[in-house]
Amino acid sequence: MSGSGWTSTSMPYLAPRAAGDSDAWTEEAAAAGRRGGQRILHAAEVTAPPEVAGMLGLAESSTVVVRRRVIELDGEPTELTDTYYPADIAAGTPLAGTAKIRGGAVTLLAALGHVGVRVVENVTARMPGVEECERLRLGSGEPVLQLARTTYDSVDRALQADLMVMPAGRQQLRYEIRIG
Repeated sequence: MSGSGWTSTSMPYLAPRAAGDSDAWTEEAAAAGRRGGQRILHAAEVTAPPEVAGMLGLAESSTVVVRRRVIELDGEPTELTDTYYPADIAAGTPLAGTAKIRGGAVTLLAALGHVGVRVVENVTARMPGVEECERLRLGSGEPVLQLARTTYDSVDRALQADLMVMPAGRQQLRYEIRIG
């Protein structure tokens, strides 16, 4: 690994936070002696892109709420994250706005009665698009990792779909799986 040398794990981002806690990213970065932050570029109701409609189990013409963010580590862009929610869950809530959500979106979802119990993640490597190169400040020929995560509730309804893009040379993904 080069660049930030960051190892990312998914577990801290899947459980609601205690009242008054900051979001998982800010806390994880601080624990490593670094500064994590995010800029919310856009939040709105949109027609679900085909990939997102499939992830959420919705018709392609369905309306979803999207939050588009740049995740930063020590002031440098380290990840682009687009998070999508079914409109009947997120419309009219802070998820549809551009303000930072205390404790993170997972905490707000739990307060709204939507708790994730299962997650499916797919990771692919690819070359970035022009906008991704600019936003992530990538060098010529630098590949990215795309992590597509779908979070499901106890009745197997998809609550959230995340599409995350990160520089491949600056990230390491770590998975820990406990059986039983």
